[in-house]
Amino acid sequence: MIVLRLLNIVAPAYFLCISLVTFVLQIFLFIPSMFRDPSTTPLFSPALLHGALFLFLSANALGNYILVIQNSPEDLGKGLNLGKGAEVLADWLDGSRSPGSALPSTHFCRLCARVTQRHDHHCFFTGNCIGSRNMRNFIMFCLYTSLACLDSLVAGMAYISAALSMSFANPLAFLTLLPHSISQFFSGALLSSEMFVILMLYLWLGIGLACAGFCCHQMLLILRGQTRYQLRKGMVVRTRPWRENLQEVFGKRWLLGLLIPVLNVGSDYHRQKEK
Repeated sequence: MIVLRLLNIVAPAYFLCISLVTFVLQIFLFIPSMFRDPSTTPLFSPALLHGALFLFLSANALGNYILVIQNSPEDLGKGLNLGKGAEVLADWLDGSRSPGSALPSTHFCRLCARVTQRHDHHCFFTGNCIGSRNMRNFIMFCLYTSLACLDSLVAGMAYISAALSMSFANPLAFLTLLPHSISQFFSGALLSSEMFVILMLYLWLGIGLACAGFCCHQMLLILRGQTRYQLRKGMVVRTRPWRENLQEVFGKRWLLGLLIPVLNVGSDYHRQKEK
C-alpha cells in the first residue's frame, strides 16, 4: 500500500518532467535546427508548421491532463450509510458487501478513498481515478500524448540525422543506434547532448506506443459498453448499440472535444446532473 501511494506521487512528477524536457528540446533545439537561413524563411515554412503542430498537440495533452485531475469521479460513499468500523471497511475492500451494488461498476478505491460509479481504473500518472466524469478527457490525453511523443520522435530523428550525418532509411539503423551511440559516447566521439537526445528517442517511442495501445484498448471497451474494472471482474454488461456507448462517453459535441480540451458537455452523465 505504501508503494502504491508513493507511485501515485512519483508518476505525475515523472510525466511532468518528461513533458518539460520534450518541450525544451522541441522549441530550443529541434525546431531552430530546421531553419537554415532565418532571414529568408517564408512565413509558412516547415519549421513554423511543425512548431504550430507540436504546440497544438502539447496544449491538448496538457489541457486534458488537467481536466482529468480536476474532474474526479463523484464520491458515492457520501450518500450511502456505510457504517463504521474496520469490518465494514474490509467488506468494501474485498467487495463482499456493497450498498451501491445495484449501480453499474461501483468500486471503492483505496488510494482515492472514495466510492465511484462507472469506475474504470486508477491512473497513477494522473493520481486520480478514471470514471464517467473524466473518461473522455483521459482518452484524449492518451491520444494527444501519443501523437506528441511520435511527433517529437520524428523531429529528434531528423536532428540526429543531421548532427551525426546518418540516414534512417534502413529500419535497422534505429535499432542499432543506441548500442553504437553508447560505444561512441564512452570513447568521446559523441557529445552528451546528442547522447541525451538519443535516449529520449527511445523514451518517446515507448511512451507513444504505450499510450496509443492503451487508447485503442480503451476505445474497444467503450464500443462494447464495458469498463476495465468490469472486464477484470468478469461482470456481464447490458448489450447496447455501439453508437449509444460512444455517445455516453464522448457526448454529442465530440468534435469540439477532439480539437480543444473541454469538459464532457452533452454526455449522459451531465444530463443526469442537470436533472
